[in-house]
Amino acid sequence: MRCLMSLLVGLMGGAIALAADKPNVLFIAIDDLNDWVGPLGGHPQVKTPHLDALAKRGTTFTNAHCQSPLCNPSRTSVLTGLRPSTTGVYGLAPWFRTAAAYKDLPTLFQWFQKNGYHTITTGKVFHGNYPPKGQRPVEVDVFGPPGVIQPRPQQKFVTTPDNHPLVDWGIFPDKDEDCFDYDIASWAVDKLREKPKGPWFFAVGFQHPHVPCYAPQKWFDLYPADQLILPKVKDNDRDDLPRFASYLHWKLPEPRLKWLQEAQQWAPLVRAYLACISFVDAQVGRVLQALRESGYEKNTMVVLWSDHGWHLGEKGITGKNSLWDRSTRIPLIFAGPGIAANAKCQRPVELLDLYPTLLELCGLPANQRNEGISLVPQLKDAHAPRERPAITTHNPGNHAVRTEKWRYIVYADGSEELYDMENDPHEWTNLAGKPELAQLKKELARWAPAKSAPPMPGSAHRILTFDNGIPVWEGREIKPDDPFPEK
Repeated sequence: MRCLMSLLVGLMGGAIALAADKPNVLFIAIDDLNDWVGPLGGHPQVKTPHLDALAKRGTTFTNAHCQSPLCNPSRTSVLTGLRPSTTGVYGLAPWFRTAAAYKDLPTLFQWFQKNGYHTITTGKVFHGNYPPKGQRPVEVDVFGPPGVIQPRPQQKFVTTPDNHPLVDWGIFPDKDEDCFDYDIASWAVDKLREKPKGPWFFAVGFQHPHVPCYAPQKWFDLYPADQLILPKVKDNDRDDLPRFASYLHWKLPEPRLKWLQEAQQWAPLVRAYLACISFVDAQVGRVLQALRESGYEKNTMVVLWSDHGWHLGEKGITGKNSLWDRSTRIPLIFAGPGIAANAKCQRPVELLDLYPTLLELCGLPANQRNEGISLVPQLKDAHAPRERPAITTHNPGNHAVRTEKWRYIVYADGSEELYDMENDPHEWTNLAGKPELAQLKKELARWAPAKSAPPMPGSAHRILTFDNGIPVWEGREIKPDDPFPEK
């Protein structure tokens, strides 16, 4: 009997010790950051020393893609573990819990809470101030500043065709301390210095380089105007695209390349975007430094990701809302105990994979509703195989399938694009019309979701539907003779 009691006590003590030894998670989200970071080499002049350092001590996924090229559906997918085609969250609203089917769906935070974690969030992790305060379930134990974009200059620097208040860029403010996102990093640093009770899951969301592209002078100085390298673009690049490709970003406030060139604002926007990347890299660096100084680094899983990419003139547009690589490819870096250091994985992966990956890394039970696949095999061996490509969806029926070599796009009207990403990384030549590639297209098309849920009730902003052969943008029918907006 004594032996049995001793065994039980030993087992119970071991379980308690095991729970106490669970790794922490530092979950860093960055808004609208494309592959213009050092570890991905997307721009030859970019300076991101802190992301570079994080990549050296962990694994970088060089072929990682978002589930949707828009903030709210992308973040909803990350935090629920479900595809936009499953939830029907395609636009900027509403909050996914307004649908009865997802009222009790556990978010990533809630799953960690359920398994004994202290959860904390600050900045833009959900979309903006989502979930709405009056409808907020118990998602996290502690909320920090919500990451409101402020302060603003007294007037806009740039008057764009739509003159949207957020679509602006320029040198502002004078000091880092007065620029949005600095306060988010400061709150995170203070919280780490307080040594939160563990195990903990800490989500820190930064808004740079999302418009408005504001940063102090010193960050612009890193990119002298007379030495700036602009993105490579091709004249008449849209000539081999199906018309439906334009519907995904039909009338948006982000200016087109033609206007930027005519207004001599292309270079200033590129410079501002690069300055904002370096500014947010510095804020990430402050948080990672606090993690080191806290003594938690050796037992903390760090994951840094962006919700989607961003165009800066490629395909004639700026912004996101497309199914091309510039809009879907994102930085994704893991570092921490058991993760291979200074490794690069070329396998196609998805943001959807974050939920199951973090559960496995932390030894938590799997959530059977997750539609992603754990990345743990690739975090141990960057060359480990993957069983499927990366799939991105934007509005019902529009999907991109990305392998290591190919990008295949199918639109709701059945039109297609196909690019050889090894030989045509800029996606300048659409191969979809070549008969000899018909079988390849068929093989890639089988990965696209067979069904797309209708837009969640209440959706309107940036919603495109295709019903009875008629494309409808934000509730307005697009006529066959409507020209693609150039301004």
